[in-house]
Amino acid sequence: MIPNIPERIFYRIKEVCTLTGLKPHILRYWEQEFRDIRPAKSLRGQRLYTKRDLDAIFTIKKLLYEKRFTIDGAKKYLNTQRTLFVEIKEELREIVKILDKGDRT
Repeated sequence: MIPNIPERIFYRIKEVCTLTGLKPHILRYWEQEFRDIRPAKSLRGQRLYTKRDLDAIFTIKKLLYEKRFTIDGAKKYLNTQRTLFVEIKEELREIVKILDKGDRT
């Protein structure tokens, strides 16, 4: 279950740990394993997570902890989903092109 997340541009690792119930070393490990988690670094070297990072973390947590995926299984699942979204996006672009042509006639 995803908690009510305060609206911010960035979240520090301590806040992310509190929101997700994960330990910092787990988050750092997942950053290495999953390309969907890419926090920026502050000038002091602190990790700054975005809302997008948080969404990815909650998805990965659900896959690993609730659905019992392995790390590799979760990576494959996420890549499949990413591929599916790219295909849908391309198909929507084609539909828009067809509709644009229809408006010109």
